[in-house]
Amino acid sequence: MHLNQGWNPLVKPPRDKEHKHGVFSTRAPHRPNSIGLSLVSLTSIEGRILHIGNHDMLNGTPVLDIKPYIKEADMQENANNGWIDLLKA
Repeated sequence: MHLNQGWNPLVKPPRDKEHKHGVFSTRAPHRPNSIGLSLVSLTSIEGRILHIGNHDMLNGTPVLDIKPYIKEADMQENANNGWIDLLKA
């Protein structure tokens, strides 16, 4: 996302190549800002250096903030997948 050169308000995501969807209802990297969110695994700690794994970031992506995963706050029960659920119907 930090390498993105522009953004579009409507995109055609891989799950629905026939229709355009608002960029904020997709995971498209073409957004008005270069900040993304990734859920990662903490693999080790060396002093003040945190080593992470299982991420979807490019090498050299700046990390702006780190937060702990809290199941009760980060997972919403009864959530749906919006327009993606409609494709399955």
